[in-house]
Amino acid sequence: MLSMTLHVKTAALAALLGSVALGAAAEDYTITVWSGGTGDTSTYRIDAIKLAAEQMMRQAEIRGDDLSITVEGQAWSGWDDFKQAFTLASEAENAPDIGVSGHEDIGPWSEAGLIRPIEDYVYFDTWPLNTIYPNLIETATFNDRVWGVPQDAEARVMFWSIPALEAIGWSQDEIESLAQRVESGDFTLYDMLDTVKTMQDEGVIEPGMGFGPRVSNGPDYWQFYQSFGGEMSDPETGKLVVDTGALEGMYGFFADAVEKGVVSNTHLGTEWDVWHQNAAAGNYGTWHGGTWHKAQWQNQFGLADFFGDVQYTLIPAGTEDGRANSITHPLVYLLSATSTEDESVIAAELIAMASAPDINALHAVKSAHLGISKDETRVPFYAADEWLSAASSRLAPHTNAIPNNSDFGTFWTAMYQGLEASWTGASTPEEAAQTVADTVKQSLGDDVVLR
Repeated sequence: MLSMTLHVKTAALAALLGSVALGAAAEDYTITVWSGGTGDTSTYRIDAIKLAAEQMMRQAEIRGDDLSITVEGQAWSGWDDFKQAFTLASEAENAPDIGVSGHEDIGPWSEAGLIRPIEDYVYFDTWPLNTIYPNLIETATFNDRVWGVPQDAEARVMFWSIPALEAIGWSQDEIESLAQRVESGDFTLYDMLDTVKTMQDEGVIEPGMGFGPRVSNGPDYWQFYQSFGGEMSDPETGKLVVDTGALEGMYGFFADAVEKGVVSNTHLGTEWDVWHQNAAAGNYGTWHGGTWHKAQWQNQFGLADFFGDVQYTLIPAGTEDGRANSITHPLVYLLSATSTEDESVIAAELIAMASAPDINALHAVKSAHLGISKDETRVPFYAADEWLSAASSRLAPHTNAIPNNSDFGTFWTAMYQGLEASWTGASTPEEAAQTVADTVKQSLGDDVVLR
């Protein structure tokens, strides 16, 4: 459990921390940081480590120590190339000292010996790490050990075009109450389909543009599984759960969206820039994305009046068995297993310092991600951001994360293949759901629960 993993460090580790600082007078350190899923608005995933290094060197100077730290960073805008690079570099024993990746990599990477538990190098019972939200620490925990430090958090959102809603006759009260109606379950995914179909029928939105889902695989689609009552893992046993009824409901919803003509059967695979341009221009009636997309739409795609043009809610429930929900996908700072012990000590201390509320707030505000601690929400720079404050109160309390199960990738791959098959009409929703169940059961055997 969490209380077991957040243990106080031994005197031996404290001595090691001190020895590195004192010994640094005769040695320079180069700390490398690789970060996946990192674009122009999320540079502080690396820059925060550079700021921490500057602070650590200033502290050493005041103590009279001659400590020199050079931070070298490399960012990948996507995930597949980054994860392949990190894995291959680890196997070649020249991995970066710090990796920034999704929390779901902790399971397979720790079992493969690619990373080392950061709890051996930092104090989670002292500031600033003791201020991080416990549920975020849980996402960095696997097999009762804390392997990483959360770097950011977010919520995934259903966005709505306010001008389009107004054009089909929605009142201001109806628009403002939408978030509460979605949260309570009064407004469902099928109500959404009816709404965007009306937008198209009345010529407010172009045919096939009523609904703009994510254009590629990602954690977002697990929200729709939950909307139809699906559970990703059993909270008691930790085993993965394949709920064929929830999969049928989810697949059937997207097949129905295609049948209604509010999204194309070829939508998956659309270029991301095309999707962003349509979202920012209000060409979709509704679309789902992440809290961080707001910064991209404003900075790169010309969205001028977010709060005037866009309403935002949880992902609606699909049935009475489901729930309105949002998935958070925290990125985490991880320590490579190929670094020397001294490099890992320095790297871990830099990660802890970079997690200070005022430093992490730079990333949150620039990238429109949510803060990692309550203290961060009180930083004036963060608190002054209307979007972060609103998302933190309306969306964040309803988020959950995908499980840190090393077999989850098998389920995830099968789920998305089933989604593609039912979306394009290659399979019926029932056939696709059964194929997922059969595939996952064959691969994982007794490690999965079928419902």
